[in-house]
Amino acid sequence: MKTLRNAADRNDIVGRVARVRPDSPRRWGKMTPHQMICHLCDSFRGPLGVKSLGIAPGYVLRGVMKSIALYAPLPWPKGLPTMPEMDQHKSGTPPAEFSNDVSELLRLTDRFTREPRDFTWPPHPIFLQMSDKDWMRWGYQHMDHHLRQFGL
Repeated sequence: MKTLRNAADRNDIVGRVARVRPDSPRRWGKMTPHQMICHLCDSFRGPLGVKSLGIAPGYVLRGVMKSIALYAPLPWPKGLPTMPEMDQHKSGTPPAEFSNDVSELLRLTDRFTREPRDFTWPPHPIFLQMSDKDWMRWGYQHMDHHLRQFGL
């Protein structure tokens, strides 16, 4: 099971991020490649304590959802709603300069995975309490999902 905790898996994801281009063709969804990079940045800023995270209302069986989303051998579904603070069409960080935003994503990924941690894990907006193992798996799954969105 791939995770950002594993150096080889992390290096693979970082290599895939480096292959994103402003004109990478989208396979699904509404985001442009640049918006996707900014979305991933915002998604790491939340757990790092740089951006506030809300708790998504209305989810039942969060523990079951977490187990399936993080540990079932299935790709994440396409078209799930995004929290407004992570959505570049709403209040997410707007794209600026592509190469700088990619560099920022790589910097945030490094901080997210670096040990010892210089932050404390907050509750996840949907899954609530997560272990270090859960967060590392989530980080891989989330990046993988959006990189696949652009054929990477």
